[in-house]
Amino acid sequence: MNAKTCIKCKGKGLCGRPRCPILEKFKSVQSISSEISGNSVFGASPPALFVGSFGYPRVSAGPLIPPSAQEGDALLLEDPARWANMQIEDIISMRSRLVRANTTLHVKDARGKENPLLAKAQELALSKNPVDTEAWFFKAPKQELKFDAVHTPMGPSGLVKNFELAENPNVPKKVDYLVYDTDALAKDAVLELYKGDVSGEQITRLFSIGLLGKERKVVPTRWSITAVDDMAGKELADKILDYPWVSEITLFSGTHFGNHFEILLLPRVYSFELIEAWLPKTVWSGESSWVGEDSEGLDGKKKYSSLAGGYYAARLPVLEYLAGVRRQASVFILREITPDYWAPLGVWVVREGVKNALKNPPQTFDSLEAAVSDLTGRVRTPRDEWMQKARMLSDFCFQTTLNSFFKI
Repeated sequence: MNAKTCIKCKGKGLCGRPRCPILEKFKSVQSISSEISGNSVFGASPPALFVGSFGYPRVSAGPLIPPSAQEGDALLLEDPARWANMQIEDIISMRSRLVRANTTLHVKDARGKENPLLAKAQELALSKNPVDTEAWFFKAPKQELKFDAVHTPMGPSGLVKNFELAENPNVPKKVDYLVYDTDALAKDAVLELYKGDVSGEQITRLFSIGLLGKERKVVPTRWSITAVDDMAGKELADKILDYPWVSEITLFSGTHFGNHFEILLLPRVYSFELIEAWLPKTVWSGESSWVGEDSEGLDGKKKYSSLAGGYYAARLPVLEYLAGVRRQASVFILREITPDYWAPLGVWVVREGVKNALKNPPQTFDSLEAAVSDLTGRVRTPRDEWMQKARMLSDFCFQTTLNSFFKI
């Protein structure tokens, strides 16, 4: 397969192969924790759940349980904001402790049908804090890791016979209220939770395990992550349209797990453009490089992005930043993926990478050319290769706005 196909696919099977050869090689990267043995596990779930997409609408789902984990350790397992100082191998090792306790169910089982294992998984999803959980399997969990381009790595999996929560979940009031509101649309519930400072990880769990909305259903985790990023992003994009433009051309830079970000805020009405430049020998690119682009204007994103979940994960934190400073801007992001990103860790890398870059001191410029010249010095991809796809930068140079005729 060529780099273009693999980068667009990222393990989803678009090539027609039953197993992705790139993902398969990572299954043996890390030895499984010696704590995992026998037909049962007990530990504090972060809390965490996983819903697969294979076989949809019949899917595998269940809790993720780290054997012997205490509450403090468990919290770290599901909090990407605390992983910035780790190495890729550290994250793989840490996440390999999470045992997937799978059961098979139909996505519509969330609509009031009696499924005791699903009901227990839903109870776990309600919790803000780790919950001691014990699971019994029909046979010992399969000793292999799971990698994906969207969600974080996970450890062994097994078909669960039963599992029990050994303590009551700690349920935030906002979560309790919206889970039992069966008249609220799923979108409205997600946005209400987001505004209520419920973590993105918990919102994704609730949405994925079928606890939000009118016509409730279980949603694969990979789809849930992107859906939550997208819904929150659209809400913020509408909000910032009431704010004045940023006053200067502003540039933020940062690197996160081999992903380098250049974030350019231009004093124009809101629009968003992401360019991904994959250098050779990264996780998906093989021996070739690849540059892709996607964007949106005032009317938002109508179709699913050609850059997949990374598009929505990059857009959300910059919209959060603009909402925080009460400004709007045309946002241009160049994401360069280097060979240091050698294993797929999930789209949280993009979300946290942009968020961290926006915490760094910015530079301001009098001209777009000066800003582009500056950022070009920090990326390895030749300027001509990505600039020819940067439609926003071309429009900024050559399109005249009404504001240019007035002194504001």
